[in-house]
Amino acid sequence: MDKEEARQRIKKLRETINHHRYLYHVQDKQEISDEALDSLKKELWDLEQEYPELITVDSPTQRIGGKPLKQFKKIKHPERMLSLNDAFSEEDMEDWEKRIKKLVSEPLNYYCELKLDGLAIELIYSNGVLQTCSTRGDGSIGEDVTQNLKTVEDIPLKLNSDADVVVRGEVFLNKKEFSRINREQEAKGLPKYANPRNVAAGSIRQLDPKITAGRKLESNAYDILNKGDDHQQKHQILKEFGFRINSNNKYCKDLSEVFKFQNYWKKKREGLPYEIDGIVVIVNDNKTFEKLGVVGKTPRGSIAYKFPLRQSQAIIEDIVVQVGRTGAITPVAHLSPVSIGGTTITRATLHNEDEIKRLGVKIGDTVIVGRAGDVIPDIIKVLVEMRTKKEKDFKMPSNCPVCSARLVRPQREVLWRCPNPKCFARQRKSIYHFVSRAAFDIRGLGPKIIDKLLDEGLIQTPADLFNLKEGDIIPLERFAEKSAQNIISSIQSRKEIELSRFIYSLGIRNVGEETARNLANKLQDIENLQKASKEDLENVQDIGPIVSESIVEWFSKEKNTHVVQRLKKSVRIIHQPPKSRKLEGKIFVLTGALQSLTRESAKGKILDMGGEVSGSISSNTDFVVAGDVPGTKLKKARDLNIKIVFEKEFLKMIK
Repeated sequence: MDKEEARQRIKKLRETINHHRYLYHVQDKQEISDEALDSLKKELWDLEQEYPELITVDSPTQRIGGKPLKQFKKIKHPERMLSLNDAFSEEDMEDWEKRIKKLVSEPLNYYCELKLDGLAIELIYSNGVLQTCSTRGDGSIGEDVTQNLKTVEDIPLKLNSDADVVVRGEVFLNKKEFSRINREQEAKGLPKYANPRNVAAGSIRQLDPKITAGRKLESNAYDILNKGDDHQQKHQILKEFGFRINSNNKYCKDLSEVFKFQNYWKKKREGLPYEIDGIVVIVNDNKTFEKLGVVGKTPRGSIAYKFPLRQSQAIIEDIVVQVGRTGAITPVAHLSPVSIGGTTITRATLHNEDEIKRLGVKIGDTVIVGRAGDVIPDIIKVLVEMRTKKEKDFKMPSNCPVCSARLVRPQREVLWRCPNPKCFARQRKSIYHFVSRAAFDIRGLGPKIIDKLLDEGLIQTPADLFNLKEGDIIPLERFAEKSAQNIISSIQSRKEIELSRFIYSLGIRNVGEETARNLANKLQDIENLQKASKEDLENVQDIGPIVSESIVEWFSKEKNTHVVQRLKKSVRIIHQPPKSRKLEGKIFVLTGALQSLTRESAKGKILDMGGEVSGSISSNTDFVVAGDVPGTKLKKARDLNIKIVFEKEFLKMIK
């Protein structure tokens, strides 16, 4: 990106950030997630650091907050209330430390606080008695919300001291109270609130303090002006004066301890009764902190070290279509690299032509991309305000990009398909599917190796894999004797397979893992499945006319039955009916990563005990199983008051 392109991008970023900040801070409305807004601000900050001559006084990076609401009296803060810049990785934190080490010679150690998702406040006491309470406002002037904040039970009206002090902290709403308020909204037929922060902000800004009192807000104090030798001592003084401080905060002697602290809470955050989106890292020594000073709106000596984003913004550089194993044509957005959930993403699915039309996506658009857990990234929203008129429309091709067959769109389907059963892309994807973890689970046999085996004519169908020998692979470019030996060993180790996995591995259209398991439990062996009529199949749990038609059609083709017969000669298919129906009728949703077993194993355990596993939460869901770094499903579960089960309890359930 050259300077002129950077200038245009910066202009669009400023306009977009200002629009969403005004909605968020002044109107208490939200059109995009906090994470998406953070990523826009991070890109603007990075561009301004690269081109400092493009920084202007009205840039969002140079101001503190939104304008105070007109209906409240204004209060001037004794000292400016500053905001923090964000870091999202260990590399960002190391860069921050390098910058500040250039300015001070003193050794650096840190105090770390949980970063609550609430509203910043300032409390002024005279002779130990609470005088005024205000919001951050624009950093210099805030809103007088004294009467409202006096209703917050853990804000002391009288200190355990006669001191004159200025205290700063956060007002927030816990998860349980947020769910209760949303249930009330739902009962009244009103829209539910997007997040606890919005409710807290709206509660503080009520003209009637009785409404604020009914919301059961909480507070944490985190700073007291001109007191203590270091930040850790400030917290001790606050506690002695009678303020509620966060007991999870911690002194860290160096960045390595900071990283451990952040990683710990990244995994444990869902167990907290309130929302956090990261930690705040502060240079602990107050003299060093003051010496580092302020740049723009931000103290150099502190930074918000946020958890990996589940949403971020990216630019769609191109849209290409890929051909799936059933011939399905899926448009995929190629993105400018973006980190989501700690992983760099360059692709996101657009699902189908109708979804592209719904979103209004164009090549060149700036979009919000999201993912949760292991889910493939999605395009969530197009930021149309970022358009430059250089964006291009995308048109779905009329022919298969691999074999050039004319694409078809069957009735009642949203997907275009390649109808050519010999299409190389379909053939390749069917083998990718066959070796995947939920099917034969052949480790080490990835797409590149499969492509090489296909290119050399060593395999044409999945059954050919079991006839491979080391000598077939060693002559291939880049294959040493050891790697060939490992591949053959991995293939041969999978010569016994459970019936449900075998059915799933065949890649029959509309037959997923759960359907395959239901078929195995009902029909008991592969021969019964091959002979089953549509009527037989529709007697199986959750199978209707569309699925039964797919299965009958698949087995009606000689090439498919030939592959099955060859596989039966190479592998032993076993079936063990469920030993327990303990979870029968119960619907589970999994979110986040479990420590003691894979997601596939967890699903298998539930299904083996008669339970069901769903990919989405509804009012019919019985349990949500939450692992580390869970997605948005956890919030939805709380909103719907669904039982949340953490790993320890889940392991007891499946014993």
